Amino acid sequence: MVSTLAVPGTYPTLRDALEVAPDGAVVLLAPGTYRERIDLAGRRLTVRASGDPGSAVVDASGLDGPALAVASGEVEVDGLALVSDDYPAVAIGGGRVRLRRCELSAGYGAGLQVEGGATVDAAEVRVVAGQHGFVFSDAGGTVDSCVVGGVSDDGVIVRLGADPVIRDTRITDCGYRGVYVYQSGRPLIERCEISGTRDAGIVAAGGSSLRVVETWVHQTSGRPAIVVGAGCTATVDACRLEETADPPVEVDPRAQVTMTGAPQGDSDVERLLAELDSMIGLAGVKAEVRSLIDEIQVNEWRRGAGLSVGSASHHLIFTGAPGTGKTTVARIYGRLLRALGVLPDGQFREVSRRDLVGQYIGHTAEKTTTVFEEAMGGVLFIDEAYTLARAGGATADFGQEAIDTLVKLMEDHRERVALIVAGYTREMSDFLDANSGLASRFAKTLEFENYGPDELVMIADRIARNDDYVLADGLPEALWEHFGQLERDRNFGNAREARRLLEGMRKAQSGRLRAMGRMPSRDDLRTLMLADLRVATR
Repeated sequence: MVSTLAVPGTYPTLRDALEVAPDGAVVLLAPGTYRERIDLAGRRLTVRASGDPGSAVVDASGLDGPALAVASGEVEVDGLALVSDDYPAVAIGGGRVRLRRCELSAGYGAGLQVEGGATVDAAEVRVVAGQHGFVFSDAGGTVDSCVVGGVSDDGVIVRLGADPVIRDTRITDCGYRGVYVYQSGRPLIERCEISGTRDAGIVAAGGSSLRVVETWVHQTSGRPAIVVGAGCTATVDACRLEETADPPVEVDPRAQVTMTGAPQGDSDVERLLAELDSMIGLAGVKAEVRSLIDEIQVNEWRRGAGLSVGSASHHLIFTGAPGTGKTTVARIYGRLLRALGVLPDGQFREVSRRDLVGQYIGHTAEKTTTVFEEAMGGVLFIDEAYTLARAGGATADFGQEAIDTLVKLMEDHRERVALIVAGYTREMSDFLDANSGLASRFAKTLEFENYGPDELVMIADRIARNDDYVLADGLPEALWEHFGQLERDRNFGNAREARRLLEGMRKAQSGRLRAMGRMPSRDDLRTLMLADLRVATR
């Protein structure tokens, strides 16, 4: 029969229970914060939260060590929040450890550090703060359905021959790389998402060998999705590499890389159209984009059948207020053109007046041509394009020079680039009047309408859930009333209004939780209340 030890209750402290727990025992932690450390060697036992995951917090801040340290043995930890400051939240130096449904937070150290031949199997573990997320050194195991976010350096490090399997895991918003493999590391990265890194998504160095399978790497701050250094080998199989540097995979001449099974064609088109459909509102815009894609697809089929196909322009005009999804739709449109084989890479480059207009006569044509040529093969997106046509002295002449240059480039290279200009509806009409040939260069105008209260509540709820917040009962109705009262003038920000309001509510929640006089529960930390809305809109 399994021995169960309850803390507090039968034992006042976690340390008391661990000292007397026999092999195979289960230590149950009631909800609350425990200013202790778990330090185990040669033990076989389970430590589990008796309440919801994260309700029992082991906080080792200032206690000169990790919240959980295992030197050897067989240990399972389930549902705890583990917190440290200048040490890893969890440090495993040997044995076998299973982590389930835990939340890890460190100051300078890693969320989880594994070394010394240990094996760690982590499932549904979240690293919410630390210098690194997971660090494997001369160790192995699995990382399954986990999340690493908001760390200051690399999300995952694999080194000294370590060979973990990292599967169905999301690594996001890292201060440096998503995954860094070096010193003969040998990980398998499968069905993961890596995004929002400040450097490359995955980097291999120092004689490492890795496999990356069905993984989505995107938004890497202009750096490559994958970098393979000298002496390394890598297999990249059926991966999505988007919104990264070109080329997305950077390979040293002394490395060996095999690229297989890259997704392409109709399946990619349908996936991107589904991504477009998942956007809130914009029914008219979605229908227009689908119509464009249908026409392009049929033209490709006609070309394949040996039938005549007229020369088509992919240039578009997006009109409407800020915050209505124009940039997001432009990015998806570029990726659709790439999936259809119309554009080579679908890269997206966003520019404004200052990127096109020079400081003297002749300089503008040079700048505009350079920007246009750098966007070849993808989408060039000019936001607030009407500022190029503003009257006012010599500066206006330079803007006119940019417009005249664009008109010629659009015609000469209309099958090699998609130019999308965006801005307020009335001002964009003035922009098109600036050159007699400008309007005819665009295939279509897409009007982005303001969001209504229902759509703004849906947007607010989606933003909140993506950031691990939930709206308390009654809050959606209050948000609907708030959004309904906002004036839809030129200063109305649409989705930006929802994001700005949620930011204010999160700040209000922080003040409310700090004033509680106790450690907030996991539900407390996730829930935004009516009171937070009142403070944010005060």
